[in-house]
Amino acid sequence: MKILLLEDDGTTRSHIAKALAAAGHVVDECGSGEDAVHLATTGEYAVLILDRMVPVLDGLTALRQVRNAGVVTPALLLTAMDGISDRVEGLLGGADDYLVKPFATSELLARVQVLARRPPTIESITVLRVGDLEFDLLRRTISRNGRRIDLQAQEAKILEYLMRHKGEVVTRTMLLENVWSLHFDPGTNVIEGHMSRLRSKIHQAGEVPLIQTVRGSGYRMEEQVS
Repeated sequence: MKILLLEDDGTTRSHIAKALAAAGHVVDECGSGEDAVHLATTGEYAVLILDRMVPVLDGLTALRQVRNAGVVTPALLLTAMDGISDRVEGLLGGADDYLVKPFATSELLARVQVLARRPPTIESITVLRVGDLEFDLLRRTISRNGRRIDLQAQEAKILEYLMRHKGEVVTRTMLLENVWSLHFDPGTNVIEGHMSRLRSKIHQAGEVPLIQTVRGSGYRMEEQVS
């Protein structure tokens, strides 16, 4: 498989690259965070291996930029920083795994294999579509048949949740928990109000209604509603 390796120390980079190549991998090497961002966002890789302590643009900052660009390739951070807070920061910054220097080559190879076996996450989906309705998750833009649709934040959250569960019945409880983070029913018509406004924006005259009310259960989003 193809791997991107960011390491500013030439000796260390050569050692890691040779070990990966000996294990049958193809390695693209770079010594700067800027080059890593460019390669990761323009190339196809199975795993990213990024040294955190790189001058100018460090590995973690580079990884954040890569994630912001929508790249979800599994990433392993290499670092001499072994504090718990450092590891947490790395994982929250977009890393999938964290390996502290010095490390055994066998462990590095094993971690790379494990990362490469992970199935794509739901976040690898960047565009949701139901019929002629499209939600670009990276740009946070919504359009239907070429018509731009502007939604309020909560309306967009509802729509995204419905589109991710198209064809399924989405209950009131599910919306309260996943859109409003409420684990109780406030006893108001907040959902109904938002749903009414959402429907008025995505359903115009002559367009097929995409959101169906399932009486006594909730809502369902489908490409066509009978």
